[in-house]
Amino acid sequence: MATVLLCRRFPRLSRVTTFSTTAKHKAESGSSKSEQDKEENPEAANVGTESAATIHLLNPLDYRVLYNPAAYAKSRAVSQQHTARNGGQALGDTFTSPGTSQVHHTFDTSSSQALPPLGNALPKPKSKPLLEETVSACLSTAQTKEEAEKVKMETHDSKEDPRMFQKGRPEYRSVSYDKSEPLETLPLEEGDSILHSVAICEGSQSPATLADCFRKLSRLPVEQHAALVSEPRFNTLCSCAAKNIRLFGTSDLIDVLKSCVRLVVPPAHPLLNACENEFCRRAWDMKLDQVLLVADCWRCLDRSVPSYLSILFSYTNMHWKDLTLPQFVQLVYIIGEGRRSPADLAQKVESAILKYLDTFTLEEVGAICLGLFKSLSGISDHVMRKIADRVSLQMEDMSTYALVNVLKMLRYSRMDHLPLLKELGKVIPARIPTINIQGIMHITLTCSSLHYFDEGIMAAVATSLPSKVTYCRSKDAAKFLWSFGCLDYEPPNEEEFYSSLIEQMHRKLHEFRKFPEHLLTGLLGLAFVKRFPEELIDYALGDEFVQKTRDSKYELKKDLFTLSRSVEIECPSYRGSRLPPQLDQEITEMILNFAEQEIYVRPEIVEATSLLESMLGGPEYVRNHMILPHTRSSDLEVHLAMDGHPIPFNSKQPVADKKLEEVGVSLTDELMTQLIKGRSNIQPVAEAENKAGMRGEEARAPSAALLGQALLTDARLRVEPKSGHSLEPPPSLALSRHPRGVKLAIQVSNRNHYCYGSKRLLGLHHLKRRQLRQLGYVVVELPFWEWFPLLKRTRLEKLSYLHYKVFDPALLRRAGWA
Repeated sequence: MATVLLCRRFPRLSRVTTFSTTAKHKAESGSSKSEQDKEENPEAANVGTESAATIHLLNPLDYRVLYNPAAYAKSRAVSQQHTARNGGQALGDTFTSPGTSQVHHTFDTSSSQALPPLGNALPKPKSKPLLEETVSACLSTAQTKEEAEKVKMETHDSKEDPRMFQKGRPEYRSVSYDKSEPLETLPLEEGDSILHSVAICEGSQSPATLADCFRKLSRLPVEQHAALVSEPRFNTLCSCAAKNIRLFGTSDLIDVLKSCVRLVVPPAHPLLNACENEFCRRAWDMKLDQVLLVADCWRCLDRSVPSYLSILFSYTNMHWKDLTLPQFVQLVYIIGEGRRSPADLAQKVESAILKYLDTFTLEEVGAICLGLFKSLSGISDHVMRKIADRVSLQMEDMSTYALVNVLKMLRYSRMDHLPLLKELGKVIPARIPTINIQGIMHITLTCSSLHYFDEGIMAAVATSLPSKVTYCRSKDAAKFLWSFGCLDYEPPNEEEFYSSLIEQMHRKLHEFRKFPEHLLTGLLGLAFVKRFPEELIDYALGDEFVQKTRDSKYELKKDLFTLSRSVEIECPSYRGSRLPPQLDQEITEMILNFAEQEIYVRPEIVEATSLLESMLGGPEYVRNHMILPHTRSSDLEVHLAMDGHPIPFNSKQPVADKKLEEVGVSLTDELMTQLIKGRSNIQPVAEAENKAGMRGEEARAPSAALLGQALLTDARLRVEPKSGHSLEPPPSLALSRHPRGVKLAIQVSNRNHYCYGSKRLLGLHHLKRRQLRQLGYVVVELPFWEWFPLLKRTRLEKLSYLHYKVFDPALLRRAGWA
């Protein structure tokens, strides 16, 4: 029985720099095994279990995987209404559960004298089957009926749920193992008799007789299966079958395999080794349905069979024209469950999707997307858009489970399909309370991955999550924090929302030892919204955890760096662990080297740098670099003196005692007229920006009227410079006096800094500007919706725009000059 620790609720978070939690949790004297779910996400880590967990939860007990096909259902009535059309009820999300601990049995070839008495041949097991036992264990901890229902809703069968599309067509019965197939139960006495005959006639039965023995024994009551598989005489039967494996007819051999599925034979059982070898040998002589059925049985047995799958893919490639719709969907399902993407089938898969797209049930559409997602199968934008087109038109009729699978592939494809996303905002919020936590996580993660902000969706998630938070895996809690931080959204119940998730992060601390990427994901999401739980940060920056990040298959150095530098800037009172100086320097150099090759050379940044140098007097007055390397984007730094004149500071450029070269902006009547009346000339640029991905009014280029107004507001721009004089600021700036100058951090933004189709900054860029201001910089933005269209205008127009931006009186007021 698991020990239960009572954890107090964390205090409500406030908008302060740091958040200190209770004392660090100490490991209990007794160890308890806790294995993270196999991740369905392609980025998931495949890490073994560790021996001890530091915290035990009241409910749920780690990751209990239960079967509840309605876990994702929007409602039972709606599911039943569309069963025929969609191919089954709405189901729970699909996650591969941790494998159950099973003993690998060996054949017992000893004489019958060593066998136990016949009366003890099939003893009743001391415990119920795993699934039923797990359900009972979870339900027994529930204090009320309502809690019991919640446990049922939040759990699901990761092996069965992805298979529910098979219920939509009778044709799937020939290509997949049907768990629900009715079978007449075999009396215990008859099973005992079969085992007795096997022991007496060992080695003398024909393959057909042996196959019949398997068929009959698999019909024993379910509660007897575990005892049967551990029975020495059953191992004798398996040994006889393995020795004569090549003499079995294909149908009989398939029946033996199906019997092993029903009996839940351990995946490493020697009989299965013999079966796999034989099916690989004879696959080319089998029918297509049989080849697919055998592959499905291997999946049901949770056995990895890469050699057989390679043969299956080659076989289907040769018989591609003969594939029916159910055979094709089943194949994609097998591809996904095998986590393998055969390159030679990629184009054919896309063609088949387009061929059958209008004929698929909505559950089959979800199954196709899940198979592609799990196998990391790339898909063209054209095909993905066609899938999204259909889903956006029928989303109301689609089960949430199938819809979530489509969203996974949409996320993987980086497809910003606006009609689908808008429809999602109409359909999903009302369903959120009935969706289990993993499904909600995938919906939220899709929105943040695509930078799509829908307040209705996010508010519904925030409202439902605190009551479900104890069902979050470490991954779920981290992804929720990341998603909300990425979209820079703090819900109405922000204190309850964040405190519940931070508390869950503490509960799952032992899991972060195995999955360090999730801890960093969650902490960065919190940093975006200026929340810093010090104990978790202290652990994340400690030597032990840093070493775990080095051993991870993911590149986590940049995340560590961002977290460490953010704490340094925003948490002056923090006294916990820090990144080692050597590692800090190593990551800084890595990021700066990348910036020199990929960021500083971007055309929009190079143009702004060149024009500012020209306008201010030379390269000594502008520096294109990363003021904050941990934010991974560049800045154009400019310094202004207290009289508003630019100050040379760029040490990389030699500063000579020379007069600044005269560079000015001529404000002629023709230029002003062009700026004020030139909307039609700018509009095509805005339309091009729309095609690049931005929609709506926010994506339009700045109207000429806007630029004209900006210039007219600052009418003190000099008209013609006099030879031999440096650039002068507007008189209003020179009038203000301050004992110190001002440092400008000029941001050349692009649309990836903002939420989709809006002017809402993403979390990382919001964090960057907040920290720049905290360090004394005045942030000046050249927003892409203004600057990108201007790149195609005249040099004078660009200089006029930059002059207004740099010498805007409002900037100095914000800097404290006025």
